[in-house]
Amino acid sequence: MNLDPAFAMRIADLFRDHNRALVAFLQCRLHSMSDAQEVAQEAYVRLVTMERPEQVDSLRAYLFRIASNLAVDRLRARQVRADHPQVAPDEDLHLAPIPERHVHATGQLQQLHKALRELPAKTGRAFVMHVIDGCEISAIARAMKISERMVRYHVAHALAHCRARVDEPEMP
Repeated sequence: MNLDPAFAMRIADLFRDHNRALVAFLQCRLHSMSDAQEVAQEAYVRLVTMERPEQVDSLRAYLFRIASNLAVDRLRARQVRADHPQVAPDEDLHLAPIPERHVHATGQLQQLHKALRELPAKTGRAFVMHVIDGCEISAIARAMKISERMVRYHVAHALAHCRARVDEPEMP
């Protein structure tokens, strides 16, 4: 990627003049200095890699908008993790004989397949590409022709749905 030297200077000036304010703004929203610094860094990366910087009237306002959107995404991801914490498997599961563990795992896999079929096609596809195939969010966004933010939404929605289905008590 070739970065226009004049644009690079504008970004450098923006960083020098407003980075402290940006990180403080993000820290107030995220209540975490490390998260604020990470989100600020990602916001600068997005600013530097945007396709038509000449169309932006105020780089500072645009930077803060990008950062604000990324902070919202970070907060949503935190909420999903808080709403669906990973629970350690039952200790008895590790002591169960192999055939019973196999039956249990097969049942969970069937529940997962059923849950994925209940999801909209895009949501299921994004989830499979990210979680099962191990694709990066950016690659999924390009392949599906949607934004990275929408990919994260689809993956989070699918994960929450699948976890809820797999954790449902079995009906007799």
